[in-house]
Amino acid sequence: MTVQIDHALEEIRRFRPSPEFAANAVADTSLAEAAEADRLGFWADQSRELLTWSKPFTKTLDWSNPPFAKWFEDGELNVAVNCLDRHVEAGNGDRVALHWVGEPGDTRDITYAELTDEVKRAANVLTELGVGSGDRVAIYLPMIPEAVVSMLAVARIGAIHSVVFGGFSADSLASRIDDAEASLVITADGGYRKGKVFPLKPVVDEAITKSVAGSVRNVLVVRRGENEVAWNDHDLWWHDTVGTASNEHEAAGFEAEHPLFILYTSGTTGKPKGILHTSGGYLTQAAFTHRNVFDLHPETDVYWCTADVGWITGHSYVVYGPLANGATQVLYEGTPDTPHPGRWWEIIEQYKVSILYTAPTAIRSFMKLGRQIPHEFNLRSLRLLGSVGEPINPEAWIWYRHVIGGGSIPVVDTWWQTETGAIMISALPGITDLKPGSAQVAIPGISIDILSDDGTSVEGEGGGLLVVTEPWPSMLRGIWGDPERFKETYWEKFGDKYFAGDGARRDADGDIWLLGRVDDVMNVSGHRLSTAEIESSLVAHPWTAEAAVVGAADETTGQAVVAFVILKASQAERVTDVQAASDELRKHVATQIGAIARPRQVFIVNELPKTRSGKIMRRLLRDLAEGRDIGDTTTLADTSIMQTISDQVK
Repeated sequence: MTVQIDHALEEIRRFRPSPEFAANAVADTSLAEAAEADRLGFWADQSRELLTWSKPFTKTLDWSNPPFAKWFEDGELNVAVNCLDRHVEAGNGDRVALHWVGEPGDTRDITYAELTDEVKRAANVLTELGVGSGDRVAIYLPMIPEAVVSMLAVARIGAIHSVVFGGFSADSLASRIDDAEASLVITADGGYRKGKVFPLKPVVDEAITKSVAGSVRNVLVVRRGENEVAWNDHDLWWHDTVGTASNEHEAAGFEAEHPLFILYTSGTTGKPKGILHTSGGYLTQAAFTHRNVFDLHPETDVYWCTADVGWITGHSYVVYGPLANGATQVLYEGTPDTPHPGRWWEIIEQYKVSILYTAPTAIRSFMKLGRQIPHEFNLRSLRLLGSVGEPINPEAWIWYRHVIGGGSIPVVDTWWQTETGAIMISALPGITDLKPGSAQVAIPGISIDILSDDGTSVEGEGGGLLVVTEPWPSMLRGIWGDPERFKETYWEKFGDKYFAGDGARRDADGDIWLLGRVDDVMNVSGHRLSTAEIESSLVAHPWTAEAAVVGAADETTGQAVVAFVILKASQAERVTDVQAASDELRKHVATQIGAIARPRQVFIVNELPKTRSGKIMRRLLRDLAEGRDIGDTTTLADTSIMQTISDQVK
């Protein structure tokens, strides 16, 4: 069945890059021309230009055994050397790599030379603990410099890291330790969140007790929260080991296809799904996209990606991409609203951040609070804004550009996944006329198409299933320990094309609009409706700060649209009749998209169920809308939210 989106909500505004921005932009039209002329030659040139190879590659791509790709396979490099040592050797050791900000207000500026020394010390400790090439190390840390150091130290010695987000439970951590058979866990006594220290080591202790693999030999513990922790024979303090180790370490080169990390996708049921990424191709595309999508000028820019390193965005655009490019960046431990709701803007003002990359969820949360908060701070250092994680609705895009960006700087909306490793679809800010709400175009060297359910390419304007038609450097190399599951999950539907699981449509200009997961496309009386389209319509209403839409079973229409809406703070106080507000929003959607999209119900709520990475758990809202018991809430940032929403709905 073709995904046909009815009454699509169009955005007609265009924003051309300013002549000044375009004149100094890193990316130009020659990139697309080179990629079009010789795609593999293009990626080979980018890899040689952006990375330092200890043994140059002579072969770009081996696709003889699809879907298992090999990129630059006869070359050798060290990922950590590319992120650290070569910048020091080039005379940039005094450049700040990390402006670290702790939630309580403590700070550290760490130069490339200092970060290199710390990674060498950690690498020596890992080696002394018996960790070697190919061994797995689980990392369960808050957003502190030691998280970056740990990842790079593991990469430096050719081991494989599995970073587990610090909000996951002991059961989730245990399943990931077991699946990877990790021999070492790196954690902290605790980390700061919303003004309190949340414990981490007790979760590790419980996870090791629950682990059935019995693979963990040591636990390396960073002292961060100064809280009491139980101590076991296998536990070691970071400051007692890494703090006293030698900073002399000779890094070896590893094959380009040497595994770099396993990252378990969130929201998995049953056996966790460990996405495997390797070294040379991954680092090539992470560095290329970071440089060109964010228009990076490493000598002058201060870059800030707000993602946690526990997610792929943190891997590619906090650690590997920025450091490979020699960038100076902000690393922040806490939440956007602690100790006050203007904390992010305060940090941007303090460090003169010029590039900000964050999630639509965060942007909509700031919209809810009102523009007066960011207006208290000087944000004029910003020159580029980025969005990641889910489709950004046009209203939030415009707010982001005008309120945070001062109305004149580019906003790049990026589409990619844990599995793709790096950005796949995005505007290039010095070239593309920007269109609010659209991810726009495949980056140079990436081949994207939209297919109907039977595999036919959708020509021109139309909606369907988003696929990648050619292998790309940073593509996942499989699911850890389960090659059959890899083939079934991503390649079974269309054979030689990677199916992303997302719906998309192409507009009359050829720009791509992401419509969310295919299972977020509803069938209402035979009409295919995108939840993202309806959410955009709701958020376009002046009352609305944030909205989540689900399809609920309905005897008459098959599925019905059910919406959960948070009102803007300025509006919430004025609304005395919730039913009237709900009716007004239902009517608004019908006017904007069409009567078929009018929500059956609009529930006015105070909050939405979100994971700590900011993703809205629509599955739980669907349970509620269909009257089922609420499913597992352990990945939510606040597990009590669903009870609150449930009470409000009742």
